[in-house]
Amino acid sequence: MAQAPATRPFDEGLAEGPPAVGAKLQVLRQARKLSLDELSRRAGVSKSMLSQVERNLANPTVAVLWRLATALGVGLADFLSPEAAADAAPTVTVIPAHSIPVIKSPDGKCELKILGPVDLAARFEWYELSIQPGGVLASEPHEVGTKEHLSVLSGTLTVQSGASEKKVRHGESARYPADVQHAISNAGKTVATALLVVECAQ
Repeated sequence: MAQAPATRPFDEGLAEGPPAVGAKLQVLRQARKLSLDELSRRAGVSKSMLSQVERNLANPTVAVLWRLATALGVGLADFLSPEAAADAAPTVTVIPAHSIPVIKSPDGKCELKILGPVDLAARFEWYELSIQPGGVLASEPHEVGTKEHLSVLSGTLTVQSGASEKKVRHGESARYPADVQHAISNAGKTVATALLVVECAQ
């Protein structure tokens, strides 16, 4: 059974080229009085990688940068210079498909594409979820009051929340508490896809 990958350390999260965010990351971490160990635990990023990033010996991928921003409670723009953020005019932003962060379960049967902007992560998170036949995305309880909303785009998925279990078919949606142990599984013979929205507790 695959565990929800949000707590899995990213050890392959280095990229060539910009952004060089080491100094800014260190300032944000120290301002929150977080040790490298604590930030590593919160973000699911290995301590060795954090150390390399802070010393500008390595650059984080978009997925890792997203995790760090979420753990620090800031937006991706906060890793840029204030001047760059201030000079940016309102515009339509298109995120190329190859730039959308993807998280996979250890067994490779569950894939989450992170669709939501990091700025809203404290309120809402949304993902495109794909589960191979036999795959199970199991999650520990989130913060009290957290809910999940699942809309199946293809195939059939089974949602378990606490002692309750329901099948959700193509075109159907399910809403359920996520502050208890919960899981999404695919007992079918084809890949099932869905949109998953996590409504964070306020």
